Amino acid sequence: MGHSTRVSVSLHALVKLMIPVCQRAERAHPRSGAGRPPEIADWVMLVLVTVAILKSRRNKSAQYRFLSQNRAQLLEWTGTTRFPSRSTYCERYRRAHRLFQVAVRLQGRCLLKHRVGDARCVAVDKSLIRSLGPKWPKRLRVQGKLLRGVDRESTWGFCKHHGWVQGYSYEVLLSAGKKGLVVPLLASVNQAHCSEHRSFPEKIPHLPRLTKYVLADSGYDGNDHGDAIERDSRGNPTGRRFLCPQIYRGGHCRQPEPFHDAHRARREVRMRREARYRYFQTKTARLHYSRRGRTAEPFHEWFKSSFQLHERAWHRGLDNNRTQILAALFAYQLLVRYNRRKHKHNASIRWIVDTL
Repeated sequence: MGHSTRVSVSLHALVKLMIPVCQRAERAHPRSGAGRPPEIADWVMLVLVTVAILKSRRNKSAQYRFLSQNRAQLLEWTGTTRFPSRSTYCERYRRAHRLFQVAVRLQGRCLLKHRVGDARCVAVDKSLIRSLGPKWPKRLRVQGKLLRGVDRESTWGFCKHHGWVQGYSYEVLLSAGKKGLVVPLLASVNQAHCSEHRSFPEKIPHLPRLTKYVLADSGYDGNDHGDAIERDSRGNPTGRRFLCPQIYRGGHCRQPEPFHDAHRARREVRMRREARYRYFQTKTARLHYSRRGRTAEPFHEWFKSSFQLHERAWHRGLDNNRTQILAALFAYQLLVRYNRRKHKHNASIRWIVDTL
C-alpha cells in the first residue's frame, strides 16, 4: 500500500469518501447506557471493517492481519492514534451491524441526493445465503445432535430460485426508477427463516420522500403493509401505491366472500385490499411492476458475485454475518459513488475491486 501505487490511491479515495458517512451514522445512532465511551470511535471501526471487506479478507483473522500490516496508513487516513487489538476488533465486529444499518440508509440518501438512483419507484426483496459448515437437518436439531463445524445460529429458509437453503437472509430496498441506477437504499440481515412480515415493517417509515410505487413479490402480501405504505398515521392517503400480487387463504384463485355482514373496520380494510387488487390489474401498474424483475432479481447476482457471497457466507454466527453483509452493501454503495465521481454512469464496480 505504498503512496505511489494506484492501489493506495484508490483505497485512500474510498476511505475519504466513506468517513463522513460513518461519522454521520455514529451521530445519528449514538451509544447509550452505562459505561465510559470507547477509546476508539465507532465510526473508525466501520471504516476498518469496510476496508477489510473491500480487500476480500474472508475471516476476521485475515482481516485483522491485513489491517495491522497497514496500521500506519490507516491511522493517518482516519486521523486517529489508537488502533484496536485483535480481541477488540473481533468483539466490536460482532456489534458493528447496528451502525452499518444506519450507514446504509444514510449513504442511500446521499445516492438519491446526487441523482445516482431514482426512488420514485422502489423494490423490496429478500435473498438467501448458505451458511458455513455442513447441513444440519431438522431431525438432528430436534434431537440436539451437533455436527462438527455446523453453524448453530443458521436456520432453514425457502425461495423459488434456490429452494431450501440453510443459512441467512438479507432484505434490501432498491431504487427501481427509470432514470437512475439500481442501488440499495435500506437493508437488514436475519436468519433464513425470518419472515418478510417481520423485517419489512421497520423499513416503511424510512421510505424516500419521493417514492410513489413500492414493488414486492407475493411473500410481502399483507393488509398491514399496504395500509402502512398507502396511509399515514391519521388514515389519510399518502399518494403511494403498494404493488404486490395478492394471495387469498385457501388457494391462489379463490375470490373473497361478500363482506356485507363483516364488521365495519374489517369491511374498510377489505375494501382497500380490493382497491389495490383492481389497481394492480391496470396496465399502468403492470408496467411499473415489470421493473421489479429487471432490478431486484438481477441485483442479488451482481452483489453476491462482487463480494464472493454466491456460494456461502463468510462467518459463523448471526451477528458476524449481519456485520459482513451490511458492510458489503455499504461498500457496494460506496463503489457506485466512486464510479460516478470517475464519470462512469453505470454500476460496473468490479474494476474498482480488482485494482484495490
